[in-house]
Amino acid sequence: MGKVIEVNGPLVTVELADVRTGEEVNIGHLNLSGEVIARNGPLALVQVYEPTESLRPGEQVTALGHPLSVELGPGLLGGIFDGVQRPLLEYAKQHGDFVPRGVHIPPLDRNRVWHFEPAPDLAVGTQIKAGAVLGSVQETQTIAHRILVPPGMGGELLEIVAACDITVDNVVARVRSEQGDIHELKLFHRWPVRTPRPYLRRDDAVAPLLTGQRILDTFFPLVKGGRAAVPGPFGAGKTMVQQQIARWADADIVIYVGCGERGNELVDILESFPKLTDPHSGRSLMERTLLVANTSNMPVVAREASIYVGVTLAEYFRDQGYDVVMVADSTSRWAEALREVAGRLGQMPVEEGYPAYLASRLAAFYERAGRVQTLAGASGSITLIGAVSPPGGDFSEPVTSHTKEIVQTFWALSKELADARHYPAIDWVESFSGYVASCSGWWAEHVDPRWEEHRAAALGILSQAEELARIVNLVGPEALSPQQRWALEGVALFREGVLQQSALDPVDSYCSPQKQFTLLDQMLSIYRQGMKLLDFGVPVQELLRLPLLAEAQRLKGRYANDQMDELHNFSVRVNGEFERLRNEYAQHGKAL
Repeated sequence: MGKVIEVNGPLVTVELADVRTGEEVNIGHLNLSGEVIARNGPLALVQVYEPTESLRPGEQVTALGHPLSVELGPGLLGGIFDGVQRPLLEYAKQHGDFVPRGVHIPPLDRNRVWHFEPAPDLAVGTQIKAGAVLGSVQETQTIAHRILVPPGMGGELLEIVAACDITVDNVVARVRSEQGDIHELKLFHRWPVRTPRPYLRRDDAVAPLLTGQRILDTFFPLVKGGRAAVPGPFGAGKTMVQQQIARWADADIVIYVGCGERGNELVDILESFPKLTDPHSGRSLMERTLLVANTSNMPVVAREASIYVGVTLAEYFRDQGYDVVMVADSTSRWAEALREVAGRLGQMPVEEGYPAYLASRLAAFYERAGRVQTLAGASGSITLIGAVSPPGGDFSEPVTSHTKEIVQTFWALSKELADARHYPAIDWVESFSGYVASCSGWWAEHVDPRWEEHRAAALGILSQAEELARIVNLVGPEALSPQQRWALEGVALFREGVLQQSALDPVDSYCSPQKQFTLLDQMLSIYRQGMKLLDFGVPVQELLRLPLLAEAQRLKGRYANDQMDELHNFSVRVNGEFERLRNEYAQHGKAL
C-alpha cells in the first residue's frame, strides 16, 4: 500500500515500496487504473489510463502484482474494447454512454456458457508443452476458438475435463510442471501487452494477402505476415481503404484498432461493421472481427497502450494457427501520445518534439508482424497495416519517414487524386512494395506467369503520366507526337479501367485475382496493339475514335468475377477491331 505524492495530468508520482516498472496499480478513492513507467528511489511514476481530475496527494495506491495485461479466451470476437481492453458494449449496457471512472468490468463475460470439446489425442499422464491445444470452443459459426496451454505452463497432464458446458472461469485441465508446481488451466489466461508472445520460428511469407483491390493486389502487393503503411492527408480516403481491407481480405481474423481518431469516424466504423456481411461466409463480418476503439477525447496514455493491446490479441489468434490482419488507425495519433507523455516527463525532444525513441518504438511494434510456426507446430501469421496521418500531407515528417524505413509495402495516398474523385487515391509513383518477388510465384501458379512482367509494363506506362500532362498543360496536346498522344490514352486506360475502383459498386467492390489480371492484360494489349498500328502508319486520331476505348474502361463494373468468358470475348472483339484497321490501312497503302 502506498500513497499519491503529486498529480501531473495523466502522470502521477506515488510512494510505493517494491513496486516494479510495468506493474499495474489502482489509485485513489476512485480506484483508477495505471501502469508504473519509472522508479526513482522510493518514488514511482505512474501513467493513469483514466482522467485524474479530483485525485489528491495522500490518497492510497495499491500494486496489483502483474503488468498491464489482457484477457485471452472465448468471447473476444465480435467485441468492442477500449485501449486497455474494457468492454465498451457492457459498459454502455450497465452505465450508459459514458465510461465511468474506477469501474472495472472483466473483458470476458464470466456468466456466458461455452461448450468445450477436449482435443481427442490428449490423455492423462502425457507430457504437453506450452502452446499445445487443450481443446476448442465454437466461438462463432465460422471460428473455432482453440484453448491453448499458456506459454511457460507445460508439463505432465494430470486432468482434463470431458466435453461439457462451462464458463471461462472453470478449470479445464491441471498440469504439473517440471518443478512440481501444479497449474490450473481455464478457458482464458492473461498476457502482458508489452511482451511479444513466443513462437518456435519465423517462416518466410510467400502467400499474398488478397484484398480484392486491384491497385493493392496487382501493383503493390502485401503478403500474409507482412508490414504495410497507409499514409495520407485528411480527406484522402485512409479509413475507406482500411475498411475495404478489413472487409475483403482473405484473413481468418480481422482486428481494427482506432487509435486516437475522431469520435465521429469511429462511431461510423462501430455502426457499419456489425451491418457488414462477410463475403467469404455470408454471415456477419463481426463473427471474425474485433474492434479496439480509443478516440481522441479518451485519456492519452490509453491511446499509447491501445496498439499493444491490439497486437497482443492478434498474436493470441496467430498462436491458434489463424491468419490475422490488424489495422491500426492511426500510428500518428499513437506517436502524438508518446510525445505528450515524453513532454510531461521532461525528456529531451528531437524531431518536431517527438521523443528520441520514436523510431525504435515503431520498429518494435511492426516487428511483431510475421508468419511463424507456433509453439504447437501450427502455422499462423499477423499482417500489420498502420495508417499514418502526416500534417499537411508532408511525408517527410518523422512518423511517416521512420515508418517508411520499417515497412515493406507503402500505399501513399494522394490528396490530388482524391480531389479528382479517383479512388482508391493511391499514388502509383510514391507507393512501393518489397514483396513483388515473393508474390510472383503465387501469381504464376494460380493466375498467370506473366503477372510480374505485366505489372512492370503497366507501371512504366503510368510513370509517363506526369510528364505528358505537364507538356499538355504548357503547349496543348497538338505538341505531342502520335506515340505520346497514344501513351496519354494508355495512361487513361490504366487509371480508369484498372486503378479506379468504387467501394460502393456492388460488382466492382471486390475484384478476384483472375479478373484483375484479365483487365490488366486487356488494357496492356490495347496499348501495345495501338503502338504497332501507329508504327504501321495508322493516324492516332483513328485510334482515339475507337468506341472500344470507352467500353474497355467500363469493363470493371460491367462484368462480375464469375463472368470471365464475357471478358475474354471482349478481348477477341478488340483483336478483331485492330486487325480490321491494320488490313484497311494495308490496302490503303497498296492503293497509293
